[in-house]
Amino acid sequence: MSNKFFFAIVTSLLFVACSKDKMSVTIEMDQQLESLIEKASPDGTKDFYILPGETDLSSIPQDPMNALTPERVELGRLLYFETGFAMAAIRESGMGTYSCGSCHIPEAGFKPGNFQGIADGGIGFGLNGEDRRRHPDYTESELDVQAARPLTMVNVAFVKNTFWNGQFGSKVANEGTEHLWANDPATERNALGFEGIETVNFAGIETHRYDINPELIEQYGYKEMFDAAYPDLEEKLRYSNYAGSLAMSAYIRTILSTQAPFQRWLKGNKNSLSAEEKQGGILFFSKANCSNCHYNPNLGSFEFHALGVKDMDQIPSYNASPNDLRNLGRGGFTKLDEDYYKFKVPGLYNIKDTPFYFHGASIRSLDELLEYKNQAVSENIRVSNDRLSEKFLPLNLSETEKNQLKSFLERSLTDPDLRRYGVDSVLSGLCFPNNDSQSRVDLGCN
Repeated sequence: MSNKFFFAIVTSLLFVACSKDKMSVTIEMDQQLESLIEKASPDGTKDFYILPGETDLSSIPQDPMNALTPERVELGRLLYFETGFAMAAIRESGMGTYSCGSCHIPEAGFKPGNFQGIADGGIGFGLNGEDRRRHPDYTESELDVQAARPLTMVNVAFVKNTFWNGQFGSKVANEGTEHLWANDPATERNALGFEGIETVNFAGIETHRYDINPELIEQYGYKEMFDAAYPDLEEKLRYSNYAGSLAMSAYIRTILSTQAPFQRWLKGNKNSLSAEEKQGGILFFSKANCSNCHYNPNLGSFEFHALGVKDMDQIPSYNASPNDLRNLGRGGFTKLDEDYYKFKVPGLYNIKDTPFYFHGASIRSLDELLEYKNQAVSENIRVSNDRLSEKFLPLNLSETEKNQLKSFLERSLTDPDLRRYGVDSVLSGLCFPNNDSQSRVDLGCN
């Protein structure tokens, strides 16, 4: 046997042995991750975390008072991006220039591309909303801009109480808070009995200065769609913000991150995650304690926790005040001292799409976020460490472990094609999601 032939055989045997070792390690990681997921799962199975298909309407969590139908979803999709109903603007220059998509942009993970979103009173878009700014015709107080980071619309079907303080929705966390609704123009809508996304949209469609009326519905050609979506509603409600908000809620419930690699892994494609991502997933469901709070199918939960992050008035921002009740989190709604500074646990899919985290947008990268969680010390002078959640504890993660966890959050949980939930045009024919002069240039509508 020649030396060359002998060397080739040895090399082949070593390659096979190495491949088997790697395969064995990979199988062990998959088994460990699956075991940890089952332990974290409320029903004891990994299938609990598999999201329904966006067209499988019967499987998507929905409000029984606003059942999902193809007609409602399609109407809501168009209304969500339609700038033609933005007709309750403060100034003439704002009329017909914004939409829900101005601040919840598919390519930005259905969040604003900047740390604050501006609807009425905004101008410009950029690539994904990052260049939105105040229109010179508007004073700061006239802007439709929120002093808390807008939450994502991804996987909202699994959110029972919306807003950072969970104030919207008549059930789950808000059962027993009925005495708070009557004197609050926003939360009084909870008395209608709808769930979170429907309730918040009843308030939001007015807050964000939409005016869906019979004349515009007829003018733009939406009448047949409203009739098909809500034939049993009396016409006064059918051709109005009321039906419009219900339709948008139906559409929003279908925005699901089903193409994220972690979803493919859950369905059996074990090659959809890299070894580093699998190690990150193992950390997520074990040492890093992420699943202690993020355990629902959207990797959020119905819990509220104080983490001591800064409020939006503590960074340069529009219309933010130290006296804003939103700074108090859940306590701003319940008025209970034990709820002060506690905020809703958000879902984690597509969190890497924009570099702004927590209600005050004070954390500007996943690296910063993981280090903040790793240290578990309040950064907000208003929130003493003794008020921090009992679940907010130092993680003692190494640099390698932080990078592994980051890979899971950044890659495994990112659906790469949220653009599929958008539209190619709206019935008014106007530019969308914005229709101001600069946005038309940015979006190529001119």
